[in-house]
Amino acid sequence: MLKSDKWIRKMCLERKMIDPFVERVEGRGRISYGLSSYGYDIRLADEYKIFTNVFGAVVDPKAFDPKSFVDYKGPHCVIPPNSFALARSVENFDIPREVLAVCLGKSTFARCGIIVNVTPLEPCWTGHLTIEISNTTPLPAKVYSGEGIAQLLFFEGSELCETSYADRKGKYQAQVGIVPPRVNSNLR
Repeated sequence: MLKSDKWIRKMCLERKMIDPFVERVEGRGRISYGLSSYGYDIRLADEYKIFTNVFGAVVDPKAFDPKSFVDYKGPHCVIPPNSFALARSVENFDIPREVLAVCLGKSTFARCGIIVNVTPLEPCWTGHLTIEISNTTPLPAKVYSGEGIAQLLFFEGSELCETSYADRKGKYQAQVGIVPPRVNSNLR
């Protein structure tokens, strides 16, 4: 069942599910973030990995080449036309065992051709969320550090999952910073 603002607030205050936690939608001249009716709008941190073809690297999720991107830190990020950037959330997450969160892009960005990948935050996953941002336009696109980028929706299971993300030693568990693609060597 989709969870409301009351439930999200309780989980954040009692169990530190989101840290830092903003108890209401904040905006005023910025792209909004914080607790909404049935979700939580997350913010971008000020660090980015912007994909580039300057070094002629091939993007391969099994053998990711760090030459595929350039690191950038600042108050905003300009994503080149028809390109892509990785960023991370300001917020750190500690998802309870009975919960699944789903990250969806905000319509403000979608209306500009800026798409955030739909991403699950699985039961018992912890860390900063790496956010995948696509600029689908033929123009440069700007995103802003410290402002909203996506919304999380929270779903509570009718029973506890048998195997959580932490139980199976997920490859993105407790990630810090922006984490590029990995292949899990723990799975059979």
